[in-house]
Amino acid sequence: MSADPKSVKVHKTEGTGVEIEWKDGHRSAYSFPWLRDACPCALCNEERTKDGRKPGDPLKAVAGVLPMFKALARPTHVETVGKYAIRFVWNDGHEHGIFSWDYLREWCPCPECKMMREAAVAGGEAVDEGVN
Repeated sequence: MSADPKSVKVHKTEGTGVEIEWKDGHRSAYSFPWLRDACPCALCNEERTKDGRKPGDPLKAVAGVLPMFKALARPTHVETVGKYAIRFVWNDGHEHGIFSWDYLREWCPCPECKMMREAAVAGGEAVDEGVN
């Protein structure tokens, strides 16, 4: 899998997400809520690990608690980080996650990539937490 993007389209105004075409021809589409739930910063990673969630998995509902209204995640600012990553400032104020191209390709949410990750886990390979 190539982690080098051929093109990156951030649909900030439309609020839909990010589309990446990789140099190997694969295409990935990430919604902004998925990206916010996949934030790779240490704090978010620790919270996901405690909850048993993978990058992109939303918070689990708490039984018996009424859900609070929460605005959909949208970036207020987007910037590239060198030639290796992209960073978002989110509408909830969070801004610490740096999404490397490697991380985004590893956690591509398309059905084909999800199936490959699940097959790797079933085959005994460690995929979580950046261990391959």
